[in-house]
Amino acid sequence: MIMRILLVEDDPMIGEAVSVALKDAAYAVDWVKDGATAGRVLESAEHQAVLLDLGLPKRDGLEVLRHLRQTGNTVPVIVITARDGIDDRIKGLDFGADDYLVKPFNLNEMLARLRAIIRRQGGQAAPLLTNGQVTLDPTTRQARCGDAVEMLSAREFALLQALLLRPGAILSRAELEERIYGWNEEVESNAVDFLIHGVRKKLGSNVIKNVRGAGWTVEKTR
Repeated sequence: MIMRILLVEDDPMIGEAVSVALKDAAYAVDWVKDGATAGRVLESAEHQAVLLDLGLPKRDGLEVLRHLRQTGNTVPVIVITARDGIDDRIKGLDFGADDYLVKPFNLNEMLARLRAIIRRQGGQAAPLLTNGQVTLDPTTRQARCGDAVEMLSAREFALLQALLLRPGAILSRAELEERIYGWNEEVESNAVDFLIHGVRKKLGSNVIKNVRGAGWTVEKTR
């Protein structure tokens, strides 16, 4: 499972920049701006990673992180904060953060760290995703199948990556939409069909299999 990222950041300029970078990298982004809301969202919604500021209104980010881990939630968390003291870093990591970025940070580095913790969470050490038939490079959005090598759009990439992270599993329309679109993004009724058609046109008609009445899958060939 992949694609849905929770961004917890109260600074509007930083939040907007990070949100745009995530969307450009084919993630669905849910952005909240205070610690109390973040705590409620983390209890009620599923995300594949969290970018968490520490200096938040209503509830400090460290308290959000500590409560998250105390309740057994293992979602990967990258702390993004202006607190650059070594004691702050140690506390953040000891409270359960998977990584720690000090502001101002490079957005490309943030994306690389995000890809790394998501791969580890999914049991994938290698940067490339493959089921033995299709290979996907998350850093370039380039896909390869046989002799076909194609660049995918952001949402085509998001859809294929969601499937390749669970080869053999059937993902429904709702599950795919959840991994491709954020809360406030309008989803057209045939959006998933349109994206699947685009991927098949680029890589071959057998890349993504339809399971009638259930959803779509990529074969587990290795």
